[in-house]
Formats: sequence, structure tokens, C-alpha cells
Amino acid sequence: MNELNLSYRPASVSPPGDTLAELIEERGIAQAELARRMGRPLNAINEIVLGGKEITEDTALELERVLGTPAHFWLARESRYREYLARQRDAGRAGGRLDWLDLLPLKQLQEAGHLPAGRLTPAFKASLIEPALRFFGVASPEGWQEQYGRVQAAFRRANPTKQTDNAAITAWLRLGELEAIKVDLPAYNAKTLEDSIPAMRALTTQPPTEIGSGLISLCAKAGVLLAFVPPFPGTHVSGVARWLADRPLIQLSLLGKWNDVFWFSFFHEVAHILKHPKRAVFLDDASSGVAAESREEKEANQFAADVLIPPAAKKRLAGIDPSELAIKAFAQGIEIHPGIVVGNLQYLGIVPYASPLTRLKARYELKTN
Repeated sequence: MNELNLSYRPASVSPPGDTLAELIEERGIAQAELARRMGRPLNAINEIVLGGKEITEDTALELERVLGTPAHFWLARESRYREYLARQRDAGRAGGRLDWLDLLPLKQLQEAGHLPAGRLTPAFKASLIEPALRFFGVASPEGWQEQYGRVQAAFRRANPTKQTDNAAITAWLRLGELEAIKVDLPAYNAKTLEDSIPAMRALTTQPPTEIGSGLISLCAKAGVLLAFVPPFPGTHVSGVARWLADRPLIQLSLLGKWNDVFWFSFFHEVAHILKHPKRAVFLDDASSGVAAESREEKEANQFAADVLIPPAAKKRLAGIDPSELAIKAFAQGIEIHPGIVVGNLQYLGIVPYASPLTRLKARYELKTN
């Protein structure tokens, strides 16, 4: 079966009046006679022929009775012509929309397949306006500002000095929104999410090939969407926690792919979902560390730290022998990946960041399917 090409757009569309003029000429009917037969003024028929007056539903029925041409034919011709005129008017606004387009991370959106590939010459960039609007699901840059201006107003930035490229951040957030559209989850259940934390933590010791799909599955059971979206330059966002209507979304960029950073970021976002306001969009940056000043960020940091290394174990950590054997034994005792223990020791200043013990950390390239 052939599929309809819904994207077909002819270069030009003639007014339906052209077809009407050809039809009455073939039949030897003058415009004046057609006007009499339809009970219309001559100037009304002349305006239809010239394309200045629309063919309405009533007019289409009258043409059907007088000429025998179905009403739906005239209405379809009129609809195509009016759409063509609207697109022509819209194309005339392209010049004023290029400034908006220049705000966006066009190369990254092209590389991710969300915008057509091509060299970003001025002429080609103009052709990206329509697909860029479709990517964001807005009708115009003004619509983008209305929708994503509201999102930006809800930003809670962990690193305000670096998280300043709002357009790039909103493009990255949009990728999470598009992932959310694809899935159907049960209603959010905070208790299920909280009860799943031990199973999520247990994945720290599993092969990276199992972690992505395992976390997505556990989050989904609690009604939480987890999306992995590569970072965009200029965003400085390692993760975000936000709500799309009544659906919580955790979106991770894998910025800082060491496993200690990944797991801290993940549980940090879980804390935001469990503890903090729905209206906020928490933009987190793994590099901001303890520099985060807001109450919510400090609370999420503490939650993540306590999940990974419980307070009772943390008391023993300060006195640990910083050797590979001791670190592995400590990690095994609390059932956590040794790389996470190394990361904590580096944070505490017990192990240098350039230490050979860094080899105990893992690098993640997560596969989710």
C-alpha cells in the first residue's frame, strides 16, 4: 500500500477562480449568466474568478447545482489555495526569525537528526526555521518565548554563572519532552520510587550494559520517566528533574561519565522528584559540587550522598587505608562499586584526583535498549 505524502507542497497554487473561469469558458457560459443562475451579483462572481473572494460552503453547493462539479472539489481547491497564501505570508516573516534561529544549537540539533543536515549558510539557515519550530512544537518564535519563557522562569540553577545559555538549555530539555511523548507510564507513586532506591543502588555493581535499561525500568514502575540525552555545548547541565503536567521526568546528560559522578547525579535528581516543588525545573551541574547554595540543592546533595554511602559507613570511611585492597573490601562490605568509594575519598581530600586509584572508577557509555 502506498502511503500518502503528507509533506508535499507545490511551488505555487492557482486560485480556484482560474478553474472556474476555464470551466465556464468550456461550456460557453459568461460570468453574467453564471451570476444570474446562482442568484449572485456579477461583481461577486468576478471577485471569485480573480481569487479575491473565497468560495464558501454555500457557494460551493450553488456551483455544484449549476455546473455539476461536486461541492467538495471547490472546497478542496479553495482550502489548498488559502493554505498556499498563508504559507507565502509566513515565508515573508523569515527574515525576522533568523535572530531567533541564531540562538539555537543548530549544529548539535542537526547531528542528532532533529534538523536537516547542511552547511549553515544564510540561505540554508532560513530553510531551518520551519523544522526548528516543529522541533519545539510551537507556531512561531513568539510561541517559543511564551512556552519556553515560562520554563525558563521555573529554572533553579545549581551553577548560575555557567548555566546561562537558555536557548541551548531549552533545546536539550525539549529532547526530554519528546522522549516523554513516546512512552505510557502508570501514575506517579512516590512510595514505589522510594522503595525502589535499594534496587537502583544495587545496579552500581552491575555491568554498564545493564544499568541504563535497569534504571529506566525501575523508574517507569514508579511512574517516573528517565531519559538519557547527550549534552549540548553551553548548557553545563548534567541532569534535570522536572514535571511535565503530572509526570515526573529525570533527564541525564552523562556530563562527567565517571560512575561516581553519574550515580550522584541520578540520586540527586531522584531527591528533587521526591522532595521538591513540581513547578520548578532543577538544572544540575555535576561540576558545581558543594558550591550549590540553595536549600533544595543542598538537600538533594545530602540525599544522594547518604544513599550511596550510608552515614554509619561514612564515619568509617574517613579512617580507611587509602589502598586498592582496603577500598575494594570497604565497597564490598556496603555493596557499592569501588569507584564510588574512590570518588568520596577524593571529595574528602584523602585520595588525590590524580591518584592511580582513579582506575577503580568506571567510565559509562550507557545503552538503554
